[in-house]
Amino acid sequence: MQGDVIKIDEKDRQKIQDIGINTDEAGRSGSFVMENDKVHHLSIKQQGVEMLAIKEALTRYPELKELMWKLVDKDKDEYTKAAYEETHSGYFIRVKSGVKAYFPFQACFFIKQDKMKQKVHNLIILEENSEIHIMNGCAAASYLAEGSHIGVTEIYVGKNAKLMYTMIHDWAKDVTVRPRSAIKVEEGGTYISNYIALRDTKITQMYPVAYLDGKGAVAKFNTLVMAPEGSVYDLGSKVLLNAPDTRAEIISRSVSKGGTIIARGHLQANSPGVFAHLECDGLMLKDGGVISAIPELETKYADVNMSHEAAIGKVDEEQILYLMSRGIPKNEAVSAIVSGFMDVKLLGLPDALEEEIKKHLKVLEESEGI
Repeated sequence: MQGDVIKIDEKDRQKIQDIGINTDEAGRSGSFVMENDKVHHLSIKQQGVEMLAIKEALTRYPELKELMWKLVDKDKDEYTKAAYEETHSGYFIRVKSGVKAYFPFQACFFIKQDKMKQKVHNLIILEENSEIHIMNGCAAASYLAEGSHIGVTEIYVGKNAKLMYTMIHDWAKDVTVRPRSAIKVEEGGTYISNYIALRDTKITQMYPVAYLDGKGAVAKFNTLVMAPEGSVYDLGSKVLLNAPDTRAEIISRSVSKGGTIIARGHLQANSPGVFAHLECDGLMLKDGGVISAIPELETKYADVNMSHEAAIGKVDEEQILYLMSRGIPKNEAVSAIVSGFMDVKLLGLPDALEEEIKKHLKVLEESEGI
């Protein structure tokens, strides 16, 4: 394809583009692409944003070693131990004080070699009053039989800084995925996580933890996930509200097409004067699947505002009949209802980017027969 800056094999290009990676880098402030265990492409166009492969960053800035494995314990489980013992690569991003990136930065982690065990460590630092949106697209090649991905990400959001972190995953039936992430947010800082996965996986299991350590810090976790038959998504997040006026929100939308979804959420108030809300909604499209909503609220103080909602059910028959009465075939009616349930508006994206994510979501939905 003319205009491609990121050179991808023809048979893999569409897969990469479907997860939000613009191979011509249009509307992007920079790119990082990792194929299997090697960095395939790295570029940056935004002044005031530094981006390096993680090993190069640690060589150039030895002091960064003090931040590695500080938020995520290397001995947390067998997967963090494996990543600690051997990290293939990953990216280092530092946004300088006062810099606000106009376009998103894109990162792609792609597995195309059979039985590849991809091990990644990312380090992100936002200095005071900075802002950036990082879009991560992670996928396995359509012809891949088996593989695994372990991704460790440690994020430091400085005073009054803002990071939006969007992930679109498109793995395969025999790929195991184990992200391990933690985020530290200082005074007035904001961290927003958006996670979208609608395709097969053997198991995807992640439980990021955010530490709101500064007054007025904010964390939001939004999840849209669909589990086809045979897939297991064990997802959740935890927020520790450690300072006054901190706010946290966890929202998940889960759809089972016969697969298993575990939606976890834990909000812990370690300071008075905090606000926290947790919301888990699930749709069962067929028998045989499982959706488990596991909300947890915890406080040590009376002066807090914490709440949770959880609802699981089937597609409303009255809604289907209403749409069919308007001449819409039943399968299209169900598709419209599911699409409305998986509304990207809850992600809080800028208008232009919302339309882009809608397009990618539609492609993934259609490939799953929704």
